[in-house]
Amino acid sequence: MSSEANRHGRTLVGVVSSDKMDKTVVVAVTRKVPHKRYKKYVLSREKYKAHDERNEYRIGDKVTIVESRPLSREKRWRVQGLIERPDIV
Repeated sequence: MSSEANRHGRTLVGVVSSDKMDKTVVVAVTRKVPHKRYKKYVLSREKYKAHDERNEYRIGDKVTIVESRPLSREKRWRVQGLIERPDIV
């Protein structure tokens, strides 16, 4: 693990599900977790509000978010960068 990763906290990868707010995007992070009783892996989704300073990320973009100080009541993440932008048909 690099020193930069330790300094910034956790890093997650997700898809932007909403960009309607100013300087904020909602990122849906999906992960596989084992079911407690049946031990089968189930998809679990959690939504995070992340800071997008330049309003550059759109719905469907795959992004990396990094933990930061509290920026508002619900915002504790910042968008670190774009991984993949879907092709528009």
